[in-house]
Amino acid sequence: MNKFVTGILGSAALALAASAASAATLDDVKAKGFLQCGVNTSLAGFSAPNDKGEWTGLDVDFCRAVAAAIFGNGDAIKFTGLSAKDRFTALQSGEIDVLSRNTTWTISRDTALGLNFAGVTYYDGQGFMINAKKLPGVNSALQLSGASVCVQAGTTTELNLADYFRANNMEYNPVVFEKFEETNAAYDAGRCDAYTTDQSGLYSVRLMMSAPDDHVVLPEIISKEPLGPSVRQGDDQWLDIVKWVYFALLNAEEAGITQANVDEMKNSTSPDIRRLLGTEAETKIGTDLGLGNDWVVNVIKATGNYGEIFERNVGSGSPLKIARGINALWTKGGLQYGMPIR
Repeated sequence: MNKFVTGILGSAALALAASAASAATLDDVKAKGFLQCGVNTSLAGFSAPNDKGEWTGLDVDFCRAVAAAIFGNGDAIKFTGLSAKDRFTALQSGEIDVLSRNTTWTISRDTALGLNFAGVTYYDGQGFMINAKKLPGVNSALQLSGASVCVQAGTTTELNLADYFRANNMEYNPVVFEKFEETNAAYDAGRCDAYTTDQSGLYSVRLMMSAPDDHVVLPEIISKEPLGPSVRQGDDQWLDIVKWVYFALLNAEEAGITQANVDEMKNSTSPDIRRLLGTEAETKIGTDLGLGNDWVVNVIKATGNYGEIFERNVGSGSPLKIARGINALWTKGGLQYGMPIR
């Protein structure tokens, strides 16, 4: 056997070994009795502790849904607050089982970082916020030439900011911070003329300012920011579980299955609904994933459907009051589309 063939076989063996080593996430999670979820430390509406110290938000609820699918209990979970810089290392090292931290799906994160994204739980785009009293008359990001801009390090936001100003032949002064809280504090203290992050995040940050009404989110969206949960590569079963929890939340909303009526809906005559809820004869929606066939019922009981999660955390039932927009179901003009469970 020549050295070339031996090298190929050696690499294949190493890849196989690495895959086998990381391909037991579900077993590991079950063995410890809880899901370890990586989240943002203080992004209202997505992940932040409330005044009782309880984690809340859209990203938090997604992790609770995964926990409910596995354990039948959305409280079988622990949260790890992570900075933008530390989030990927925490996932790669096995410190967390799933990353649900307003993270943009990009090609480099799929490849160089070895992540697998399970879906897009929130379609977003980067924007800018200013203090209107500090910059009177500014109503467009195109008027920010020469401005100082607060931005968080280690994010696609930082890269998009540079691209936007270069593309529009404008100069700017980036004021970069590692931590989200540091960025907020600096902007609130007037160290920057503008603040840039995902537009959903700007609405959250605005509520944290000492004088929220003084701050205006400018209309420009300068990037695509598809935010969603990710897992390590090398464990297809675990990716399938996280991915199909996301699809189940969407399909439940489309079918009109809610936290309040899920038990009643188990008696539906619709084959699609019965299949989704695990009551259709000979259904295998759970066993093929390594879960019980009632896992979707447990998910909806724990968190409600996608629409309920959205409205409670960032939509009409929240202080942010963000419209569904492109995050509406495909049947209502949005981009959210659950793959068929059958």
